[in-house]
Amino acid sequence: MTKLGACEVPFYPEFIGDCSNFIISLGKLESLKNIPEIVGLLNGSSELRLGRIKPLCSMGKAPEQPLVSSKPESSPGVAPPPPPRLRREEGRNGVRAPKTRLAVGVVLIGAIVYSMTYQLADLHLCQLTSPLQVTEAPSIADRDTIAKRESGVTENSPMRLRMEALIKEKQNEIVAALQKLDPSNKFRIDTWTRPTGGGGISCVQQDGHVFEKAGVNTSIVYGTLPRPAIEKMRVNHKAIDPDVDSLEFFAAGLSLVLHPQNPNAPTVHLNYRYFETMDKDGNCNAWWFGGGTDLTPSYLYDEDAIHFHKSIKDACDKHDRSYYPRFKSWCDKYFYIPHRGEARGVGGIFFDDLDQEEKDQEQLFSFVKDCLSSFLPGYLPIIGRRKDMPFGEREKQWQQLRRGRYVEFNLVHDRGTSFGLNTPSARVESILMSLPLTARWIYMHEAEKGSREERMLGVLRHPADWI
Repeated sequence: MTKLGACEVPFYPEFIGDCSNFIISLGKLESLKNIPEIVGLLNGSSELRLGRIKPLCSMGKAPEQPLVSSKPESSPGVAPPPPPRLRREEGRNGVRAPKTRLAVGVVLIGAIVYSMTYQLADLHLCQLTSPLQVTEAPSIADRDTIAKRESGVTENSPMRLRMEALIKEKQNEIVAALQKLDPSNKFRIDTWTRPTGGGGISCVQQDGHVFEKAGVNTSIVYGTLPRPAIEKMRVNHKAIDPDVDSLEFFAAGLSLVLHPQNPNAPTVHLNYRYFETMDKDGNCNAWWFGGGTDLTPSYLYDEDAIHFHKSIKDACDKHDRSYYPRFKSWCDKYFYIPHRGEARGVGGIFFDDLDQEEKDQEQLFSFVKDCLSSFLPGYLPIIGRRKDMPFGEREKQWQQLRRGRYVEFNLVHDRGTSFGLNTPSARVESILMSLPLTARWIYMHEAEKGSREERMLGVLRHPADWI
């Protein structure tokens, strides 16, 4: 180990660079940064260039010119003076103890070169490790990761961290409850990360006894909004700074879609999310919540629709009695397939862009928590009643046709799917998890008059009030 300033680092020979054209100077060592020159005073001469000293990697090669010339200089036409009588300890060139001097010189030069390269290596490592080095500041995602690791997530944590913790907790609860319905078909759990920060957990079950396909996903996204996106969002969120060309953002959401095997059991969808824009230091600039849940049956059972809507209404009424009718109407309008003239299902609730103009952040966070908690009590009794009912080929074919409508809405009209697919480094498999494993399109299909299929179509074309 050696010290350079306040930095103590080991020496690594591989840092030795091209040290050619050194000049040796006894008692003087020039700046290491600019490949020092060393000038040596040897054998009583005022200054003697020792020529090129190769890098250590080339020390085995002969120097390009001798260290001391063996030929005395003479003027043209003048005979050189005769050499003086040499003493016993002098060499042929008149240098006292030449072998000893040469040995000492080689050792001295080697020590100086070694020391210099040693310090060069130390300097390089010190620059890499010194706290004074100017480096790129850690990203907001990196700082959040450190905060979670060191302090955990508490009520005093930023809302983005609290929302992330909530959706992961609810994901675990929901997956555990669904797994009990079909213990033999385990959920596949994939944990993934995003290059710009964040990541997610995808829990998917396929070809099970209860669900043809079931997905429960969480997604955490850190990124940067370009100016066109900022201008578009400012339409609904005036708190966003209009004078910036880009903004950091955070998005977190829990998304769930369950497609049962049995045509008598309804498909269900849920999504609750939080979005936040930030400055470079991670301070919140603007925020909002969104989400909802809706039921999509192939065959209508009124008691199922009533139970599902009542569970949601109870959660809404804890916070604002206007929420259920308002968000139920919003759901009917949002989950509508214009080119078919049909709703996707029998609805539920849907809301978006709920910010400080609606209620304060804590109140809205509490509302979202209660909505998430109402899901299992609202859906498990329904799937429990329908999953083992008998059905035939006709019912299965109708289910496949209705799933075709589901695909049409998600790929053509759903904003969540569009946002996900257009997000850089998007995980497409997780986004398209919402699509059923199978679907069907039959040319010019017509439901039989007076059939259960026709009754279902009537409700989809004219949404009903269930409670």
